Amino acid sequence: MESELPEIGKISPQIFDELILPRLGARSDHILVGPQHGVDVGIVEIGGKALSFTCDPVFIVPQYGWERAAWFAIHIIASDSVTSGLKPKYLSIDLNLPMEMTREQLEVMWTIIHQQCEQMGISVITGHTARYDNCHYPMVGGATIIGTGELDEYVTPRFARAGDKIIITKGPAIEASGIFAAMFPGLLEEKFGADFAKKAESIFFKMSVVEDAMTAITVGVRDDGVSAMHDATECGIWGGLYEVAQAAGLGVRIEKDEIVIEDRVLEICQLFDIDPYASISEGTLIISCREHKAEKVVDVLARKGIRASIVGELTDAKKGMVLIEGGQEKKLRHPVVDPFWRAFYDAVQKYST
Repeated sequence: MESELPEIGKISPQIFDELILPRLGARSDHILVGPQHGVDVGIVEIGGKALSFTCDPVFIVPQYGWERAAWFAIHIIASDSVTSGLKPKYLSIDLNLPMEMTREQLEVMWTIIHQQCEQMGISVITGHTARYDNCHYPMVGGATIIGTGELDEYVTPRFARAGDKIIITKGPAIEASGIFAAMFPGLLEEKFGADFAKKAESIFFKMSVVEDAMTAITVGVRDDGVSAMHDATECGIWGGLYEVAQAAGLGVRIEKDEIVIEDRVLEICQLFDIDPYASISEGTLIISCREHKAEKVVDVLARKGIRASIVGELTDAKKGMVLIEGGQEKKLRHPVVDPFWRAFYDAVQKYST
């Protein structure tokens, strides 16, 4: 019987292993980090330097407002890039724009992308821009960011060790909550009041881990600090933790009650009937760190105004994936299908008509 693709969202680890991983083109001795579960970037050695590569869709949702939509689009890509520990430097971008997009809308979108790249130190080096029939929002192209650094500066799950502490920034469902708050402010005001709705919209601009990652690595990397980082995107914190441990070839033991939670997140997730810990959470950074530097990482993040906590540790693989909730141990499982997408499209149909 043939394995089916998931209903929506990223393909499952099984499909990745069966269809993608065995077919990766020409082999190269310059690849330091290749495609694998729980790793957001590829890294190669060129000229004695480490270069990271990450690619993502250009995700533009006009309903966010053009400025917010463009901010989010570039930070999605940059957030994956910085999990390498290398500073993002170059952008290659393909824009396949819908026919209904106007010059004025493109100008706003591109101006914000330019400004954000300028702030992050990213230079646009090449691209393709056109309008085509049958191109629709939100997926309007794709982009690659290249990061650069020394060979001893990048991080990846193979540097993680049993005993490394796990640190999580911001908590669950940052992206899910931020998007719902931006898309349905009227609904949130009706359910929770005007003050709640206004403050909830600020979650949107937490949907980036660029500052989180670049701050965390200042304490040191590998045996002197941060060993790996992962952006908790699709399938949220549970999926991200599972992927980090799997990529490191280790187990993990997590205390759910130790995970920080941003204000208003739980109420929003309850309203849209999604599990916050399994829901997409761009902006939540999962960090593995040597034990002697873990508290320092939390401290330097706090000085930047980024909430974070030590929530558990990596363990020997034979101990498995363990989640402690309410004092009870259970198996940590990968959600496989993120509940946000179905809830999002259902909400668009229900509340935008």
